[in-house]
Amino acid sequence: MSDSERKTRKERDFHDTESSWPNIRADPASDKRATLTNDLLSHLGQWNPFPQQITANDTLWLLDNTAYRSPKTNEWQAEFVAAVFDQDSGVEISTVVADVAAKLGIAKRDAVEATIQERLMPFVQTILPGRVVNAEFAQKETLKLGPGGRNAISSDIKSIPGFDSGSVVSTVARVPQGANGILEGKTFFAEPEGWGLISDIDDTIKITQTSDPIGILRSTFVSEATPIQGMPELYTYIQSLISKTSPFFYLSASPYNLYSFLSQFRQKFYPQGTMILRDASWMNLSGFLSSFTLGTQEYKVDRMVKINSWVPRRKMICIGDSTQSDPEAYGEMQVLPIFYPRTLILIRVRFRKFPGWVHLILIRKVTDIAAIGIDEKNEPKRFEKAFDSVPNSVWHVFESPEECYKILSDVTGNKS
Repeated sequence: MSDSERKTRKERDFHDTESSWPNIRADPASDKRATLTNDLLSHLGQWNPFPQQITANDTLWLLDNTAYRSPKTNEWQAEFVAAVFDQDSGVEISTVVADVAAKLGIAKRDAVEATIQERLMPFVQTILPGRVVNAEFAQKETLKLGPGGRNAISSDIKSIPGFDSGSVVSTVARVPQGANGILEGKTFFAEPEGWGLISDIDDTIKITQTSDPIGILRSTFVSEATPIQGMPELYTYIQSLISKTSPFFYLSASPYNLYSFLSQFRQKFYPQGTMILRDASWMNLSGFLSSFTLGTQEYKVDRMVKINSWVPRRKMICIGDSTQSDPEAYGEMQVLPIFYPRTLILIRVRFRKFPGWVHLILIRKVTDIAAIGIDEKNEPKRFEKAFDSVPNSVWHVFESPEECYKILSDVTGNKS
């Protein structure tokens, strides 16, 4: 835990809010499949020798992704991610709904409670490890995905037929009648060269109040998902500058349980892109708030390393905000501290982790952060430390999206 994370959690009483969450008992799946043997086999992930097929009682999420050229073969491939839940679990959700409503001081209102219940369901439904998914890519290629691991999430790198860069192609899950969820995923094709964008979500493009536990609960489970003013227009402008064939990656510390909720928000306000969320809090309400405030820098750097492995020759624009560790994470992608082990005194030096990959970093200074109580996060010395040894021309802190238009135009060399 960083000093900043520790201070935020202490000042805003994150621990007390987390510890008061109701305990969700991991009930077995409705088909009584949760035997000891199956539980042990789920540890094997994709090497599970006895996977289970999707049933009519399952909920399946097939996530959007990005296709890229294999560095070894130059053939197209993509990481396909799927998650599976039991439809018939989560029956005691009314207790959890009432608890969330009480924490937020909401009187009993059917409409509000229905919204809370809908958004809470992915947290209380029983996850189904060991499921395999049969899907059809572009109506021409059959894919077998999974089986999923302990968190019921499967991740498979698959070779796929090629399409023009910028194309968006559907993968449709073949499931029994009755199965529901997100049964169609979108694949965006990105050639190796050109521009790309990595964007945070919470408090960068969507109002979340990540420094306040009650603010997170309200914006996640009650309020309509609301974009930061001016950011949808800015992202449309960016896409016009770097072309519609450029990949967008939405990287957030939010748990994967919120994928459906956040995906709908993204579709309404922002360009097509791959949403990368955290799986650490799957079916775990007590860890929900922690995902926003613990280890976010390490998590984001790890995922950006993965993105770099997909499109290492792209010129990336990184956009984040000051409420979490976006400045430190983006700065670490530019420079990484190492030590010479053979010296008597450890000498700290720096080298560029991915030289030439990140061309521009934009950090939204959240101006109402003083009301949340974390003034230090907006101090100039914080940004100077985060971007130590990063050229001043590469990183910029802004309050209004309008400040970014000229910066983007100058960096890309394009005008729109």
